[in-house]
Amino acid sequence: QVQLVESGGGLVQPGGSLRLSCVASGSISSISVMGWYRQAPGKQRELVAVSTSGGITNYVESVKGRFTISRDNAKNTVYLQMNSLKPEDTALYYCNIRGTTEWDTTPRKYWGQGTQVTVSS
Repeated sequence: QVQLVESGGGLVQPGGSLRLSCVASGSISSISVMGWYRQAPGKQRELVAVSTSGGITNYVESVKGRFTISRDNAKNTVYLQMNSLKPEDTALYYCNIRGTTEWDTTPRKYWGQGTQVTVSS
């Protein structure tokens, strides 16, 4: 099975920074797209940042200039550097990847368990 392990969440004051990490392991054999989603209480899950295997990145408008997504393909790892954090960034952040496995060549999306980010004074 494919496993995604996230780390780096926590409590931070407004204006602070956090760096989220997500490592994919298990039967994953090929990864194309890696990204981060978030969901706040009472709100719909939204795409925060995405990175393709070709190095193309994109961000939701509200985090542009503050967040940076990066990846290490050799390690099947994706990062999200979050700077100048605001209270409205508070949410459960999920790692997501699209890839194939040894016994399933159809690309599928896999999710991490989520890591809580709380921005509060």
